[in-house]
This record gives sequence, structure tokens and C-alpha cells, in this order.
Amino acid sequence: MRSFFLLLALLWACDGASFGPLCEGNPFNRVRGSDRWGSGHYGASRAGRQHKGLDVECEDGSAVYAPFDVTLHGRLTVYTDRNKEAINEGINLRGEGLCFKLFYVRPVRTSGSLRKGERIGTMLPMQSVYPGITSHVHVQMCDKSDPTPYF
Repeated sequence: MRSFFLLLALLWACDGASFGPLCEGNPFNRVRGSDRWGSGHYGASRAGRQHKGLDVECEDGSAVYAPFDVTLHGRLTVYTDRNKEAINEGINLRGEGLCFKLFYVRPVRTSGSLRKGERIGTMLPMQSVYPGITSHVHVQMCDKSDPTPYF
């Protein structure tokens, strides 16, 4: 019986936030693999630095959805480089005790609340800036920790 309670406590401790589907056409949040522009996993090498997010595959122009109930905390600017203006948008969010950002998304709105599965916005045209890349939404925790355990 003691083992049962120990197992139950372990399962309860591991039962945290989990991202629901982020992108239309990718119901299981498939993570970008490697392409000529790099790899989509957290910690991947990026020209002498580490990738501080997780790239979830998303076709240009696709709907992007709330992965759980969230509050919207304003638009964000991804780059300072004007050559990347076509994909230079994102949104700050909070939900399930997490603070995170979605890059390369044009938000429908930037404040208020959304329920799980409601539309956050639209995936921007990544191919216009990075031809041949696997288009994706970049998910980054506000503290830049690894988001992988939530997927």
C-alpha cells in the first residue's frame, strides 16, 4: 500500500502544464528537426550561441491556437534587423502557471484572455525571410528555460 501512495505522489508531482496543439495542421506539436538553417530543439547551436526556445512546426499562414487557457500580455518584437520585418512579431502569454512567448505570430489581439483552442493569431511568412527553413512557431519561456518538458 505504501508503494501505491508513493507512486500516486510521484504521478501528482509530474502532472504539470502541457501544451495543447499550437498550430493548424500539426495536432501533436511536431518539433522542427534539422534543416539548412539549424535545428529546432532547445539548446541547439546558433552561430556561437544556444537556441533558447523550441520550434514547433507550423506552415506559413496557418492559424495559431492557445495551447491552454491563457492571458495575453502584449505584442513583442523579435528582431531589430529590418530585413526580417516580415516575421518580426509575436505575443507574450501566461497560463497554467507559465510565462512564455510565441515568435513569428501575428496576434489577433494583444490583451485579454483566450480559452484553450481559441485562435491567437496567424503564422507569419517565414519562407520569405529564411527560404527552405521548416516554418515554425518559436516557443520561448520568459526565463529562457527549456520548454521541452511541457510538450
